Amino acid sequence: MAHARISMYLPPDINPTQAAIAYGCRALPKLNKELQSEDLLTRQKALMALCDLMHDPEHVYVAIDIGCLESLKDLLKDADNMVRIKAAEVLYIMTTHNVGREGFMEHDVIVALSFLLNDPQTACRENLHLALKHLAQLPSGAQGIVMSGLIPLLVWKLQKEEEKIQEILLDTLAACLLEDATEALNNHVVPFLKEKLLSANDNIRSKAAYVLMAVSIPLEGKKQVWKFDVIPILVHLLTDPVEEVKANAAGALMYATVTTAGKYAALDAEAIYPLLNLLNSTLRKARLNAIKALTTLAEAPEGRKMLQIYVPHFRVLELDTSEAVRRAAHIAIKTIEWKP
Repeated sequence: MAHARISMYLPPDINPTQAAIAYGCRALPKLNKELQSEDLLTRQKALMALCDLMHDPEHVYVAIDIGCLESLKDLLKDADNMVRIKAAEVLYIMTTHNVGREGFMEHDVIVALSFLLNDPQTACRENLHLALKHLAQLPSGAQGIVMSGLIPLLVWKLQKEEEKIQEILLDTLAACLLEDATEALNNHVVPFLKEKLLSANDNIRSKAAYVLMAVSIPLEGKKQVWKFDVIPILVHLLTDPVEEVKANAAGALMYATVTTAGKYAALDAEAIYPLLNLLNSTLRKARLNAIKALTTLAEAPEGRKMLQIYVPHFRVLELDTSEAVRRAAHIAIKTIEWKP
């Protein structure tokens, strides 16, 4: 004879660490209310549920509209480690969507996030930096980070953070310094990046060289790259085993050698031959950056004289599959063959 028994196990597909999500349009208002609860477990469960829901941009839009960002900003200062970690994670997931990035700008979330820069929890800081990285992909987001005065702190953190966070930081700095590199240059970013160029981590070397490209666009950046003897290290990286590192080093040289001092520093470091080797790279941007760097070196009489016998190499590149490479090769030939 059958007996009615109550199972000791939870129903399938039920997550005990996550708040129950209300049906339809009531889901997010209920979770927002739970974020403000005095009960720690309720706040934690609501954050776990939001981490799932925020992958949908429609939910992100509704969450911003009903005031979830204000609740999350408050939770960034919560005494509980898990609450801070998950609040930062929800915000990071929101920044993967355009609507989330725009919401950040409207609700001044950047300043609230900055309080986590010295958080003792690595996961919390990592989520913070992921949020800033995604926010910086939007030009207005990068400008917002610069305007918030965070650049000096981010530059300083480059020396202190764990390697995986340094990689994220370098991505953020690259986007922000394209908007305005002034504050970074005033806070010793070039010596810090010079140190990162010598890292054993391939990603850090590559990203540091890429940030130096952004740093070297303004004249003051070009001057500092020459002043702190970064050019010989960039020339050395042209023979790095990693293609991406070589491409970015050539890109940084492309800007740094615009000044006369930069040109002669690169020529003294014998940059021409490794740059010529990059003309055969399988990476389009490596070929393009190398051509442009060689073109600036050809503006110096010594560089032009050395490159004249290599004009056939550039003529081959006039047939490259990339229009940008073909155009750059044509300009390089005109520069090398120019007669005073």
